[in-house]
Amino acid sequence: MKKTILITGSSTGIGKETAIYFANKGWNVAASMRNPSKAGNEFNHTNIKIIQVDVLNEQQIKAGIAECIDVFGGIDVVFNNAGYALVGAFEAMTDEQIRKQFDTNVFGVMNVTRAILPYFRGKNEGIIINTSSMGGLITFPLYSVYHGTKWALEGFMESLQFELKGKNIRIKNIEPGAIKTDFENSLTFVSNDDYKDYAPRVHQNMLDTYKTAPGADIVAKRVFEAANDSGSSLRYPVGGLAPVLLFLRRILPGSWFRSIVSMSTEK
Repeated sequence: MKKTILITGSSTGIGKETAIYFANKGWNVAASMRNPSKAGNEFNHTNIKIIQVDVLNEQQIKAGIAECIDVFGGIDVVFNNAGYALVGAFEAMTDEQIRKQFDTNVFGVMNVTRAILPYFRGKNEGIIINTSSMGGLITFPLYSVYHGTKWALEGFMESLQFELKGKNIRIKNIEPGAIKTDFENSLTFVSNDDYKDYAPRVHQNMLDTYKTAPGADIVAKRVFEAANDSGSSLRYPVGGLAPVLLFLRRILPGSWFRSIVSMSTEK
């Protein structure tokens, strides 16, 4: 029997590549997105079903889960992928912008997770995979609010593991480094005159890292690996320098690591 994965934020980037990759591997894929009209021809696959889900709309989430179960007969994996990055000078950000960032990246994940847990508990099995980031364990300038959401996600999921291990529900966090998708083009950059000599320069330095970054296909493969991993591993770094930087963050004194980040981003 084919396994089934429900993916949020499937219209572009990592979500899109993952949906296509899983379908080509023989999985059933419920590719959810806020606006199904954005689904391109790549989704014309017999194993893919487009579902409308806004992760901030609990009614849509429940309806999307029910539709996936109705169409494919069940769900084996949920991939919380929907998210974006608000970057720039923190002082220049509005309350509305900050709340929207946390709503999508943190509360959206919580909404979907809460909705799927009764189903996974009922079948005594399930996997929850999340698009986190190496930025959930290390930081870079101008990404303070985005990092806040990813550190929150890492802490939330690490703690949730304890509650779910006795119910045979596993959690896997995918932690990409710089990945060349449309993510870098969808960044919401904010600044003001007080940071005009700093923020635009550092922002461009960060954007430059995407020019030679690997594509989203390597993340899709990592998600597939996590979905088929029967072990208890929580974290799956992938892409660019993510594994190296996360390793250095663990072994170096904090001041040394911050100097490395500063020299590479604030030059």
